[in-house]
Parts: sequence; C-alpha cells; structure tokens
Amino acid sequence: QVQLAESGGGLVQSGDSLRLSCAASGLKMDIYTMAWFRQCPGKEREFVAAANYFNQDTKYAEGVTGRFTISRDNSKNMVNLQMNRLKPDDTAVYYCAAVWGGDINSRAKEYNFWGQGTQVTVSS
Repeated sequence: QVQLAESGGGLVQSGDSLRLSCAASGLKMDIYTMAWFRQCPGKEREFVAAANYFNQDTKYAEGVTGRFTISRDNSKNMVNLQMNRLKPDDTAVYYCAAVWGGDINSRAKEYNFWGQGTQVTVSS
C-alpha cells in the first residue's frame, strides 16, 4: 500500500522559511516523479514544484520560482520542499504527490498517489 506522509507545516510570519518533508512508503520512489501541490479553501489544487526521479529535471510554478526548492533523497524515500521568503499568498494546504515515470507534469489529475496534506499559514 502506497502512503505519502507530509510534515513540517505550521504558522509563520511573512518573510520566514519553512521546510516541508514527504515520506513515501510502499513504492520505489526512484522510478516516480514527485511533486508538491497546494490548495486554498474554495480553490482548485495548484501545482507548486516537481522533480523527476533522477532529480535531473525540476519544474516550479511561476509564483514560487526563486523562493522554493524541491529536493529528493531516493535512498531515504523522502522529498522536501524548502520554502523561503514566504508570503501570505502562500497560505494553503500543501500536498505531496507521486506519478510513475520521469516526465514532469504540472496537472494534478496525472498524479496517482497523494498525501493527506500539511497546513502552511503565513501571517502578514
């Protein structure tokens, strides 16, 4: 059974940093593309960042480029999202997702597995 478990969310102030982690079990992460999405109440889930299985290729949403960094440790089945210079607009539930293969995709419907999410709240 595949499980993705996010951690690291919390309440921070504008300009602060947070590091989210996702622990994957039940899958061999090194053949999956891993991604982070986020969702605000009443809004669709939106793409944040993704890294293919060799970490050779990464992709970021326009609004987080230069502030967020995705990284993965296949040996530990972990993927992280370092978030710097956080803004109130970054407030959302952040989800870890996985899809088999090495093609980076920003569409949520393409991902097979999802975590339960972790809340990130940025106060102004």
